[in-house]
Amino acid sequence: MVAVSSLPVLPSQSVRAYRLVNSKFPPIAIFDDVASAEEFEDLYALQALTNPRIQNQTGNLQLIPRSEIPFGVPGCSYAAAPFTHVNPEGSRFSDGTFGVLYLADRVETAIAEVRHHQQAYWSRVPDLRYERFVFRALTARFDEAGSVDALGVPRTDPIYSPNDYAASRLLGREARNAGATAIRYHSVRQPDAVCWGLLTPRQISSIVQTAHYEMIWSGEIAAVHKLSTFMPG
Repeated sequence: MVAVSSLPVLPSQSVRAYRLVNSKFPPIAIFDDVASAEEFEDLYALQALTNPRIQNQTGNLQLIPRSEIPFGVPGCSYAAAPFTHVNPEGSRFSDGTFGVLYLADRVETAIAEVRHHQQAYWSRVPDLRYERFVFRALTARFDEAGSVDALGVPRTDPIYSPNDYAASRLLGREARNAGATAIRYHSVRQPDAVCWGLLTPRQISSIVQTAHYEMIWSGEIAAVHKLSTFMPG
């Protein structure tokens, strides 16, 4: 398996990338309502007195230091959410004990990645004949500084296995322990495309909603439609 020490470290460069999130998960307002960690602590303590659901909304705040959260940037909640609402089943670069923010070079790549995982998940649900899933498309800006670059790793390497994440999860943990900010890698679901797995949200300078898409299920993901375009005010 490839070692993180063998991967080049990328210099500072502003990158535009894309992400799809299920519309059933609303933005976490408290992250976007403050400009600093100190303001967050004060507002969180105040809301905890009157809002019994605040912990469910914000997720597990013990999973990420406050200094890692980019308070004050547009879409801070979108940047922080993957690190406080961690999928216990894990993902390509995480075993489920820490969060990763996945981004793609094009919205089409983000759609292909999400489509694959939706297909895999809903195919395990018996007797699901028809359903409609709506997603927000997000456009992100982030700094690649400190990312490790796996684009030079052959696609035959185990980190690019379509379904076995054992090797890629080891790489993700090694990169995180080494202080890498992200892993840049080949998309496994979209030929000739590039993805990033951000290991910290602090590199994000903005994440804004740009559109809505729907995926239609009829025994499989039969179609993907763009529903609307969102123009930020």
